[in-house]
Formats: sequence, structure tokens, C-alpha cells
Amino acid sequence: MTWDRLIVEVVGGGPSTRRQIRARSRARGVSAFVAGATESGPFPPSERWYRREPAGFQPIASSAPFIPRFDVLGRAELASAVRSGRSHPTVAVRWRGDRVIPLEELLSIPPRKFRVWVVTDRPAEVPAALGALERGADRVVIRVRTPTELEALFELVGAPGFDRLPWGRAKVVGVRPAGSSERVLVDLVDLLRPSEGLLVGSSARFLFHVASEAEGSEFSRPRPFRVNAGSPHSYVLMADGTTRYLAELEAGDAVLVADPPGRTRSVRVGRLKLERRPMALVRARRRSSEGTIFLQEAETVRLTSTKGRIALPTLAIGDPVRVVEIPAARHMGRAIEEHLLER
Repeated sequence: MTWDRLIVEVVGGGPSTRRQIRARSRARGVSAFVAGATESGPFPPSERWYRREPAGFQPIASSAPFIPRFDVLGRAELASAVRSGRSHPTVAVRWRGDRVIPLEELLSIPPRKFRVWVVTDRPAEVPAALGALERGADRVVIRVRTPTELEALFELVGAPGFDRLPWGRAKVVGVRPAGSSERVLVDLVDLLRPSEGLLVGSSARFLFHVASEAEGSEFSRPRPFRVNAGSPHSYVLMADGTTRYLAELEAGDAVLVADPPGRTRSVRVGRLKLERRPMALVRARRRSSEGTIFLQEAETVRLTSTKGRIALPTLAIGDPVRVVEIPAARHMGRAIEEHLLER
């Protein structure tokens, strides 16, 4: 997880702003905070709270040891931080010059027995701090002034994924050619497993699991970064729980990559490719719900079933496919409560 490695410090603002920022942080999985100088609690026992002091961070309501902080401009200060790690289980660093290479050097010290915190005021520095040498700092203390800054952090770091999705099994009740139209290839910046894919559908309430092209065919190479996701009007589930039309995706957007019926993760879009291809209309039903999806009629396009992945040309009536049902009513991609009828 990513958000559970963040420690949020709210700087300035009134009590209402502080509560709002912390509530939004908790919703993302943050469970550690730095208290303001005048705040006296109560501090939830299920969370980790710290007090910023001139030389570091003091845990609140805990017997955990003090965490010294070092302002690192060059090698001399970095060496002081390393020496402190011999007697402290955790050391915090605040970069005053270079920040990526010295963090990599700090993380790669063998054998390093102390934990590393990075302290920053800039949301743009958080992704590199969390991802250095693939594992990143143990914690990142980020100072946030406004809900807008927190939203910017959400966008930069990406959503943590969902612990649970409402997976269901739907039965295919119709498959027929639908002529030629544009279809959207979503190329991602990470490699996907064959079982991973995107959640896509003509209705936001009924999303099909479209598998990646990590498995090729006799006539095509695997492309594990790609999902042939369907027609431009289709909804796709984003990493933050909103939906977007496939045609609206842009490079850098974070989509939800799902591996049914369990793991999910946030992955960025690298590019889109729209081309005209022969399409098929798939219709599936689960209990009283029915959904559709338009997909390219090709062997490399696969829907996920309870028994594996089924290529579109071999998909047949009665096949069970994995779907997710979520609230249908949407405004700018976010779920809202209103009456909605989609056909």
C-alpha cells in the first residue's frame, strides 16, 4: 500500500479545515498524523500521532522513541543521519538540495537497521520518496495546507485500489456482430498479468472484466501493457472509484487494474489508440440486471469468466463472465443518488 506510508501534517487553517483534510486522508487509508502545536487531542488510539519539535518528531500517547530529523544539504549531513541511525530505530531527513540520489544512497546502505522517514512540504516530491529503489522511504511526512493541496496529492500518488469489489457472475445472453466502429486500446505504463484487466461497460452500473493482452495467440505476440477495452462511449472504472468514458482517458490518468476476485491496483495510462475495427455486442444478465459491452471481434480480446479468459470469437450464450455492479447514477464520473434509467 502507498497511502498507509504517509503521515499528514495539516499546516494552518481553522479546526473545520483540519478536520476536513484529515477525514479525506483517512478515507484514502492514512492512519498517521502530526498534531498542531496547540492541539491537545483526543487522539484516536487506532492512529499514530506525533508532535513536531525543533529536532524531530515525538510520538504522542506512545512509548515509542523520539525520531530525530536532519536537514540534508550534502554528504556531511547525510553522514550525520546515518550515524544517528545506530542509536535510533527511525531517522527523518529533509532534503535541502538533491533529493532522489541521496535517498537511494540512504536506502541502499548495507546493512541498514533503521527506518527512514522523508519530510517534505511539496506534494510533487512524494511519489519519488515513496518509490525510490522500488521500495521507497518507510514513511513520508507531508505538510498540507488546504483540501486542494490534498487533492493534488491524491492525483500524484494515485489511489490505493479497493480492498473489495462487488464481484458477481453474469451469464452471457447474447453475442452478435455490431459492424465496424472505433475501439480504444489502453496502453499502460506497467506490465499486467494475464488475469489482470480493466472494468468496462456501456453502463456504469454493470462493468465487465476485460483481460489484458498478456497472453498472445499463435499469430500475435503478448502485449502485457495493453487492454483492448472497447468502444469510446464505454465507461471504465478509475483508480479513485469514479468512472470515465474511454474516449476521455489521457496519458497519466490512473485507472483501476483488477485481478478478480481479489487484488486491485492503480496504474497510469501511457497512451490510447483509437482505430476502426469489426465489433461485437455482448449482452449479459445477472439476476434482474443486464449490461452490454462493445468489443473488437478478435482472438486477443478476452472477457474473464469463472474458469479463465474467453476470446471474443469463441464467446457463446450461457458462458459465465465476471462483472462488477456499482451505483449507476453519475455526475462527472462520481456516484450520486438520483433516479436513472439506462437502456
